[in-house]
Amino acid sequence: MPRFVILDHDHPFPHWDFMIECGDHLRTWRLLAEPAPGQTIDAQTIGDHRKDYLDYEGPVSGGRGRVRRWDAGTVTLDMESADELRMTLAGDRLNGSAVFRRVDGDSWSCRFNNVTARPRSS
Repeated sequence: MPRFVILDHDHPFPHWDFMIECGDHLRTWRLLAEPAPGQTIDAQTIGDHRKDYLDYEGPVSGGRGRVRRWDAGTVTLDMESADELRMTLAGDRLNGSAVFRRVDGDSWSCRFNNVTARPRSS
């Protein structure tokens, strides 16, 4: 089953990288707010990333800050078109559905629906 990860990234400004496994790469969006149930969050597509980020925490090469895992788990793609992506997440913190809709170009909105946010285990 494909995996997803959400990384807390501190460069060039604080944001969250939402990545889903697509074959040999990770399709990636920059979330401009912390994922939260029932909220619509602005997102921006950024370049595909290496699958290494599914399990990586630490410094990013080229002086691009640090990443820390915010959540991770499995993802089921329920529907995909050029302008919309619906998925079901089964993560450590987020469990439920997520909808990404293209606003314009690389700008998207995402909403975590029917998601139960659990506190991160220590």
